Amino acid sequence: MSDHDRTATVTRETAETAIDCTVTIDGSGDADVETGIGFFDHMLESFAKHGLFDLEVDCDGDLEIDDHHTVEDVAIVLGEAFDEALGDRTGIVRYADRRVPLDEAVAGAVVDVSGRPRFYFDGTFSQASIGGFTSDMARHFAETLAMNAGLTLHLEVTGENAHHEVEALFKTLARTVDDATRLDERREDTPSTKGAL
Repeated sequence: MSDHDRTATVTRETAETAIDCTVTIDGSGDADVETGIGFFDHMLESFAKHGLFDLEVDCDGDLEIDDHHTVEDVAIVLGEAFDEALGDRTGIVRYADRRVPLDEAVAGAVVDVSGRPRFYFDGTFSQASIGGFTSDMARHFAETLAMNAGLTLHLEVTGENAHHEVEALFKTLARTVDDATRLDERREDTPSTKGAL
């Protein structure tokens, strides 16, 4: 069993964004998030709450252009923080599969914390935007997170209201990542016949 403190802090600064991010995998769902996009803050807080991750995100982005760089770069930094916090992935469950409803919307996720980033998505969003958040950025957030955290991630969503669809996606992503990154008390090694992930 790993005694590694599964916490990481990542800082990233470009001409488009400046981000500080700290994630604790074995947290209690506390979030302190400020991205300048209210709905995105709400989604990150929901991700922390339902995944029982402690999450701090401070992002100063070029919102005068649009939301793309802010959402994408937060996903990059959050993915890097998860990757660092997981360490060598010793003792993790590795796989998880969840479906989460929110009123008429249903989102599903299947994840393998494999170290081999892949992303697949099935679904469309019923409205183009939610507040200052472009709906399709939810898909892009998940893909960018997967690429930087080393996840194989399959996502799907159906519904009639984009707010519900995106929120269900963030919640099912939180639940699957939580399930897959938990430590299995029966396992003392890395869950791979190769001996490494």
